[in-house]
Amino acid sequence: MDRAALADFLRRRREALQPEDVGLPTGARRRTRGLRREEVASLAVMSTDYYTRLEQRRGPQPSEHMLASLARALRLTGDERAYLYRVAGHNAPTPLSASAHVAPALLRVLDRLTDTPALVLTDLGETLVQNGMAAALFGDASSHTGPARSAVYRWFTDPAERLLYPEADRDRQSRAQVANLRAAHGLRGPRSRAGELVRTLQAASEEFAALWERHEVAQRFEDHKTLIHPELGAIELDCQALFTEDQSQTLLVLTAPPRTEGHEKLQLLAVLGLNRFTAAAER
Repeated sequence: MDRAALADFLRRRREALQPEDVGLPTGARRRTRGLRREEVASLAVMSTDYYTRLEQRRGPQPSEHMLASLARALRLTGDERAYLYRVAGHNAPTPLSASAHVAPALLRVLDRLTDTPALVLTDLGETLVQNGMAAALFGDASSHTGPARSAVYRWFTDPAERLLYPEADRDRQSRAQVANLRAAHGLRGPRSRAGELVRTLQAASEEFAALWERHEVAQRFEDHKTLIHPELGAIELDCQALFTEDQSQTLLVLTAPPRTEGHEKLQLLAVLGLNRFTAAAER
């Protein structure tokens, strides 16, 4: 671990960013050039003290998980992310693990979406990053580990996952999940993580195994969804998906037309999410 290089790199990248680059309000009387340390820490979901110690060359060696969070918070390119890992004493991410690095173009769009649910997914249904509205709607995706990081896996192994959809829509959602995974499997091949996920699900779920044999393929999301929120009830939303060029990541945005019940519920959802965030911060 090269503490001096790590500290200098973090400071330089922090100073090169402006609040609007990461979706934060500019505010008045900013004496700090670029982002503040506490802003980077918040974006990376770590304590300000921990981040400060890294910049002061006295912090412990960050884990790979922590480095991934820092790379995302500082909007690093692939080359910059590899450099961050190396000066922190880790091997640069392999192409496989690097694919979990959010595409900068998608992240720039996500940064500007604060009033509607939005999240970036891999082609295996893994949430890479979500805004506060998406967390309020779907729950905090960062708590999932292992195969459960994939929404496809959770759909076929965790009955609670299906409570988000009306019962009448669950069969269609099952087919859509399998069709999306088959598209990813076709692109990546049977020896990829997609192939591993398929084999795991074939052993874990008879329903999945039966649907897989239908060979349905689709790489899209339904244009219209009804989701069930535990406090707000049914919310009708329109879905828009923006794919990266290699189809490996998707920015999913959920909106509702103005003056509709869905739009009103989204406004309530924003209040609920803010209240929970405030309560968590106070704790």
